[in-house]
Amino acid sequence: MADQSKFLTFMLGEETYGLPILQVQAINQLQPITHVPRMPEYIKGVINLRGKIVTVIDLRLKFGLPAREYNDRTCIIVVDLDNGAKVSGLVVDVVSEQLDIDAGNIEPPPAEGGIALEYLTGIGKAKGKVIMLLDPQKILSTADMDLLGS
Repeated sequence: MADQSKFLTFMLGEETYGLPILQVQAINQLQPITHVPRMPEYIKGVINLRGKIVTVIDLRLKFGLPAREYNDRTCIIVVDLDNGAKVSGLVVDVVSEQLDIDAGNIEPPPAEGGIALEYLTGIGKAKGKVIMLLDPQKILSTADMDLLGS
């Protein structure tokens, strides 16, 4: 399928990441997040998005990066985790662009080490950049889903 090579790219610090465009439902400005008690630090809480309660995850914290104060470029990318049955909001530093990455320019993730390795589906190369390609379903672990009652 041609669309599988389309990715929404965003930044966390100096690194560029990509999500499959077909799993991105929306890109929202940061909005007030309702804190949920007794959650891991990276689960910031929930938002009401068009009548649906959406869990918000700070990807910096999930990936073990240092926390950063949110600013006017901070966004929430709403991703589909289960064919529309579950969605989650991912807080990122800044959304970059939509990129087409040819399959020949995507390599498997390295076998060891690195930030968020367990969440990667591959490493893409486009426009002179290296892009960490993420699998949204792997970002929320089974334990996280159990905590959230999903």
